[in-house]
Amino acid sequence: MAAATFKTLPLSTSPNSPSTLQALREQLDRLESESLLRRRRVVNSPCLTEVNSEGASLLSFASNDYLGLAAHPVLAESAAEGAKRWGVGSGASHLVSGHTAVHEALEQALASFVGCDAALVFSTGYLANIAVMPALLGRNGEIFADRLNHASLVDGALLSRATVHRYAHNDTTALEKLLAASTARDKLIVSDGVFSMDGDVAPLGELLSLAERHDAWLLIDDAHGFGVLGPQGRGSIASAGLRSDRLIHMATLGKAAGVSGAFIAGTRTVMDWLLQKSRPYIFTTAMPPMLAHVLLHALALIEDADDRRHALMQRIAQLRRGLPGKLLPSTTAIQPLLVGDNAAALQLSAALRENGIWVPAIRPPTVPAGTARLRISLSAAHTEDQVARLVAALVQHSEAAT
Repeated sequence: MAAATFKTLPLSTSPNSPSTLQALREQLDRLESESLLRRRRVVNSPCLTEVNSEGASLLSFASNDYLGLAAHPVLAESAAEGAKRWGVGSGASHLVSGHTAVHEALEQALASFVGCDAALVFSTGYLANIAVMPALLGRNGEIFADRLNHASLVDGALLSRATVHRYAHNDTTALEKLLAASTARDKLIVSDGVFSMDGDVAPLGELLSLAERHDAWLLIDDAHGFGVLGPQGRGSIASAGLRSDRLIHMATLGKAAGVSGAFIAGTRTVMDWLLQKSRPYIFTTAMPPMLAHVLLHALALIEDADDRRHALMQRIAQLRRGLPGKLLPSTTAIQPLLVGDNAAALQLSAALRENGIWVPAIRPPTVPAGTARLRISLSAAHTEDQVARLVAALVQHSEAAT
């Protein structure tokens, strides 16, 4: 067969302005000059604590595999079983013909696990977070959002076209003033459960009290708490001992669960409404049923993983003992080392990589300007020796920089 040929057409330009392509190139160059250009690293191995990336063997503190399940043999075997039983694609959205018996079983199991009436499964956490707010609120609604919420929550609020009020991080006093001034009928408070770049936990009890007092919904993104916090890893909401019909629980399944996807759980009424009105649920092909099959096994592993959670807490304590005063306050697997300057954060990350350690540099817009950092992600699979190696390298480079 002859190779296809394509004609390249020039981009139209005006005499006084650069071409569209040139303008993009200039903006990319500006990002690079500000140490803000993002690059991908190619990984040539499974998600483990030691990986091969671009020809280098690296001790990784870069993944969200908090319980070390991403390469667990039980899950690999269940993926093969699921593919044999269900194939590799669902073929349609949930509301057409893509909702299989294994999807139904997973939704029921997830709802039961987090203590809710019902749940809906989504292909990604981003889809789940942009699903809720546009379905529950419109132009006349008001959303009250923590300033450090994940980008998917920010986008979900914008898509709702409701009025958005952003309160200072974890400042419930400021939030209460905003709620007291609201005259909207439909109100929603939205917050991460565990904040993805700071690692701290939201004041969930206070948020729920405010939701009840001001007749508001409370949406909690528990992407980084699910599987890690609470009894049997049921999440940050369970850790706080909260139950309420006002709570809408979202969590991802590609972090502690080690697989992929996400879910939203709550009352039957809210889930029925989302099924009718949530565009990301209605118009997206259902996740492959083989993944739903794997996730049922992952949920069983999470429930029985107290030993892994204990090991993770030990590694967190070890890291913080080894770097006193250097890390942001966090009791979770996310341990940020604040650097401030973008270039300095990149340089420190590169120096660690030269020593065979992978800790990513996080820069704006993921974090506020002036707060570039190294985001150290710990896993139950990390050993005491591995964390000690990281501590020694960070101490060495910190001393060299002073």
